[in-house]
Amino acid sequence: MSRPFKVVTIDPITRLEGHGKISIFLNEAGEVENAYLQVPELRGFEKFCEGRKAEDLPQITSRICGVCPVAHHFAATKALDAAFNVEPPSPAKKLRELMYCGYYIYDHTLHFYYLGGPDFVVGPDAPPTERNIIGVIKKVGLEIAKEVIKHRAYGQKITAIIGGKATHPVCGLPGGISKSLSEEGRQEIEKMAASSVEFAKFSLKLFHDIVLKNKKYLDLILSEAYTMKTYYMGLVDENNNVNFYDGKVRVVTPDGKEFVKFAPQEYLDVIEEHVEPWSYVKFTYLKKIGWKGFTDGPDNGIYRVGPLGRLNAAEGMATPLANEEYKRMYETFGGKPVHSTLAFHWARLIELLYAAERTLELSRDPEITSTDVRNKVGQPGEGVGIVEAARGTLIHHYVLDEEALIKRMNLIVATTNNAAAINLSIRNAAKGLIKGREVSEGLLNMVEMAFRAYDPCFACATHYAFGEMPLKIEIYDSNRKLIKTIKR
Repeated sequence: MSRPFKVVTIDPITRLEGHGKISIFLNEAGEVENAYLQVPELRGFEKFCEGRKAEDLPQITSRICGVCPVAHHFAATKALDAAFNVEPPSPAKKLRELMYCGYYIYDHTLHFYYLGGPDFVVGPDAPPTERNIIGVIKKVGLEIAKEVIKHRAYGQKITAIIGGKATHPVCGLPGGISKSLSEEGRQEIEKMAASSVEFAKFSLKLFHDIVLKNKKYLDLILSEAYTMKTYYMGLVDENNNVNFYDGKVRVVTPDGKEFVKFAPQEYLDVIEEHVEPWSYVKFTYLKKIGWKGFTDGPDNGIYRVGPLGRLNAAEGMATPLANEEYKRMYETFGGKPVHSTLAFHWARLIELLYAAERTLELSRDPEITSTDVRNKVGQPGEGVGIVEAARGTLIHHYVLDEEALIKRMNLIVATTNNAAAINLSIRNAAKGLIKGREVSEGLLNMVEMAFRAYDPCFACATHYAFGEMPLKIEIYDSNRKLIKTIKR
């Protein structure tokens, strides 16, 4: 049922990692003038890590987030490789990537079924009490729910076998990894990987059946409210295929042409950070294009990262099944790049399939049980490590002093890279969906869907089945007077 703004309530508020606040500004006609996503939390890792032992950073920075600790762990480890001027042996790099793919399996499963998927599986207009993992279970059945839980656990088990712990791994060392993989562990990972391939294929079929075969959903995905033309960024291998762990960073223009491809140590030549007074999150942009405010198009340096950003920035997937689905997505949407924000969900499932396939490949690699897993480090210096967190490109930059203590550091996390685009997406969705002074709970949830597609991580990682998070929405009139605050 629709109701005037002054009596609107949203329950639950959202499904994301961390805390945030949405402010919606209306003009005199009661239509949306602007909308902002504010992040009111300050973490400070860049400062309190100064003076600490460099080799402790893979453990310290993994505590930034309980959802993507593996990403921070290996971004830190790769930065230390560079800072100590050491190249890990091939088996160590493969073990790191194997563990990293396990992280992708559990993380992408989490987002699709627990956070983003309820909007499609249950429906954006469903009652808030049903628009969650419990509602998904009711819709797809208990047996499928068991498979979801099992395969998310498989991803964590792969992380634990190699990394020592499922959530905050302890294996990454400059120059390699702390231990080799036993044959028993390899066989266990191989079995879990084979099962995960089938689970990823099932998840894609579910997406096809529930979303792509539903004209209403497909029209929503392709609507102007969820379309934004930006640059895109992601790691690629030597063939310009998506790679989560290693490679160069490739950026493409809004029309899909290569803009730049750079090595990790060159990132400061490409990326600049902008500060707004109303948020603790910085806003990154392409240095050569410049910051032109919260607008899209080729004349502004805003870019997007994450699943859709990676697929748009690449020319394919490195495994056969994922590559076929990659081609299918672009054929369905009429070519590259795809600018629909809601297409992040399809891209995420394609990456889930790639991660499972790649895990299976690496588990069968002859080198994977080698004991040659660490090389001797050199003298301390400066290094940059870049990986693809599930949410997008993650950069760790460390400067070490002569005693190998952290002199200074810079972190650019995935959601920082997406922050400007997330604000744009929220504003566009609000403008496209909210007309006049009457809105429904489902309509406001559809505004939230604009940022939920990015799977943003605002530093902490508290999850609750019914989505209860301390996100606050403020609605202002044309005189910028606060007329309604909605919070739990």
